[in-house]
Amino acid sequence: MKNELRHGIELLEISLNEKAILQLEQYIELLHKWNRVYNLTAIRDPQKMISHHLLDNLAVLKHLWDGRWLDVGTGAGLPGIVLAIAQPDWHFSLIDSNSKKTSFVQQAIIDLKLNNIVVHCARVEIWQPTEVFDGIISRAFSELGDFINCSRHLISKQGRWVAMKGAPQQELAEVPNGCRIERVVPLQVPGVNAARSLVIASCERSEGI
Repeated sequence: MKNELRHGIELLEISLNEKAILQLEQYIELLHKWNRVYNLTAIRDPQKMISHHLLDNLAVLKHLWDGRWLDVGTGAGLPGIVLAIAQPDWHFSLIDSNSKKTSFVQQAIIDLKLNNIVVHCARVEIWQPTEVFDGIISRAFSELGDFINCSRHLISKQGRWVAMKGAPQQELAEVPNGCRIERVVPLQVPGVNAARSLVIASCERSEGI
């Protein structure tokens, strides 16, 4: 598994130090252990977790930007934990309404000694933090239009949404009024034989603070 992770990182052409690679390996060990009891992910095979959880999330890294990030519907910490490990200077807030999953995420944050993450157990559409975010990301959280609408009060004036999708063509027309698709980026993920893409969207008139 270690060789597969390192080889996948090379194919993605991203640079991670040894500490980050070790933390990613430890995260998969924790996920596999907790998954037996809490049913955090449908993927049970640790080797498949490398490609479908680690590399799949790392593939978006080159298309993101520095700032404050919100991971909506984080589940078991995907993509938030993976991105926070890869970018320790960025700040990530992770939100999910499932308390079992946020309990796992909180424990993973402690075990992995991640100082750039906070986790919240709440519904994003009614969550009212004091901060807004430069980027809001989701992975299989909801349809694109719903994702933007339910988190629109949380985006900064210059912020953008990033939706991790398979084949998103049917969802692109659902962007709310005043918003637009900036880019649709096709992704190639080592070990994943399925369509992957990244949809980046923005709104002309943000409702953020």
